[in-house]
Amino acid sequence: MTQQHNWLENVRHIHFVGIGGSGMSPLAEILHAKGFSLSGSDNNESDNLTRLRGLGIAITMGHAAANVEGADLVVYTAAVPADNPELVAAAEKGIPTLERAILLGWISRQFPHTIAVAGTHGKTTTSSMLSHTLLTAGTDPSIFIGGRLPIINANGHAGTNDTMVCEACEFKDHYLEMTPAVSIILNVDADHLDYFGDLNGVITSFHKFASQTTEAVIYNADDPNTRKAMEGIFNASLISFGTTDGCDWQARNIRTIRGAYGQYDLYCKGKFLHTIELGVPGAHNVLNSLSVAAAATLCGLTPAQIAAGIADFHGAGRRFEFLGTYAGVTVADDYAHHPTEIAATIDAAKKLEHNRVWAIHQPFTFTRTARHLDEFAAVLDKADVAVISDIMGSREVNVWGVHSTQMTEKMANGIYLPTFPEIAQYVADHVQPGDLVITMGGGDVYKCARMIIALLKEKE
Repeated sequence: MTQQHNWLENVRHIHFVGIGGSGMSPLAEILHAKGFSLSGSDNNESDNLTRLRGLGIAITMGHAAANVEGADLVVYTAAVPADNPELVAAAEKGIPTLERAILLGWISRQFPHTIAVAGTHGKTTTSSMLSHTLLTAGTDPSIFIGGRLPIINANGHAGTNDTMVCEACEFKDHYLEMTPAVSIILNVDADHLDYFGDLNGVITSFHKFASQTTEAVIYNADDPNTRKAMEGIFNASLISFGTTDGCDWQARNIRTIRGAYGQYDLYCKGKFLHTIELGVPGAHNVLNSLSVAAAATLCGLTPAQIAAGIADFHGAGRRFEFLGTYAGVTVADDYAHHPTEIAATIDAAKKLEHNRVWAIHQPFTFTRTARHLDEFAAVLDKADVAVISDIMGSREVNVWGVHSTQMTEKMANGIYLPTFPEIAQYVADHVQPGDLVITMGGGDVYKCARMIIALLKEKE
């Protein structure tokens, strides 16, 4: 963990390099609400930029030395190269610079009761579900999540009490900048292997994160990797959740309603508390909601308040987000960018009452695509039709020589079309009423969903 001091002392104007990123925009929203003067820059237009401009934050497209003029602090992400003109200008002008994860860690420590939601999969959905449940119960936590929470129509919120719900990302050990009071560990899977090396490296990282928690670790006892990460944790109380006997928080009598929505009886230490009905589809959300119940109880909520909040939560932005039905075709969007996530999304989609399920996937990063190529092909082939775009490399150079066609060649139902306009036109030409189309990926594939919707509207 980086040595801490008051990073915002004597700071009035903060400039964000890449302000539209999912890890930057909620920080900007919180600091804006706290009264700081903000500016930012980015290379790509996005919904986040639109929302931030609506708050009155000045945003420049493209990076230039002039953008940092007047700033007291420049915040950047690990994806920003050292030769970025704004970072170079800040160094020349003597303006302090701070990596985003360090600032988030510092802000989270300003709250006595920070709840950090970690895990390879499900962080945004779970932190959103918890935030929604706390808000609907009348509490007002501060919030930092990687997707838009509909109840506040934002990624970030500056609350009025001493609780902060914070998504904690394992990428490059960024969450090790945090020392939360409570942490939730949803699962531990092989991802970001370009940094961690192998699964054992990921498990070790989550162990370190849990060891920095000061009060309680709420962990998924159904997941062997998570259980292994919990071995030797003595610094905080361990609270287990799962479907197996012996868990502190357990889902019993699990059943499915409305096709793909979970319902179960919630037990704590063997005592029945309430029947829980989920407002989001997918079997994986049963486990997510158990962790929410445990955390919300630590915040003082009653079982009835918890059940009401979970039932009222219908998803976060880009997490199996239904965008509407056009010309008889339902369109949804999901952030799934790892084989495990894609499998869960397609499985839930297949259980809904639709004719065919279309998976429109934009592979995200060359490393992940290359390392999990066979797994991607296998899970995407479970859709009735899968259309794969070019890979979004993000921060990476394609040293692997990997290409989307290497994925579709392994698939029975796979189609490669490089660009979003080509994909949108193909879908509009071949989709049928009653079908469900889901765009999936960690990049900007949501733009393809909008193109599809625009073409379908023309057919109405």
